[in-house]
Amino acid sequence: MAVAAGFALAGAGAEAALAQSAAGALAVVGDAIPVALTGANAYVADPLRGREIVRNRQLGLCLLCHSGPFPEERLQGDLATDLKGTGDRWSDGQLRLRIADSSRLNAATIMPAYYKIEGLTRVASAFQGKPVLSAEQIEDVVAFLTTLRN
Repeated sequence: MAVAAGFALAGAGAEAALAQSAAGALAVVGDAIPVALTGANAYVADPLRGREIVRNRQLGLCLLCHSGPFPEERLQGDLATDLKGTGDRWSDGQLRLRIADSSRLNAATIMPAYYKIEGLTRVASAFQGKPVLSAEQIEDVVAFLTTLRN
């Protein structure tokens, strides 16, 4: 697995993404990561896969803190913003940064850094150096969240 600027570059195309990172394509611009974390590979993000990651209480864990348009899900969180209307509030790039490492926007956030692998504390040894979600999974979640409109 390649690493650039503290972010994991997982999955196919990691070398290409690392090269793009050196050119600044994965760099944070303002309050966003404007380029997909999957880099130049041909990965096509799937909003349905993203929805399942958001709902999955063993993988994304999003519903521990967030609520959203999931009538079938009990016990949704209320610690963070409701996911309804997310696509109206933020761009793809803004969502990507918030998922990858929201501490870049708010150092006191309780939102986990799903793609950051350096500078973390209290990480079990089996998970050190590994992102919570792969680049492809983050792109799927971004694709789903952008469909949530008021």
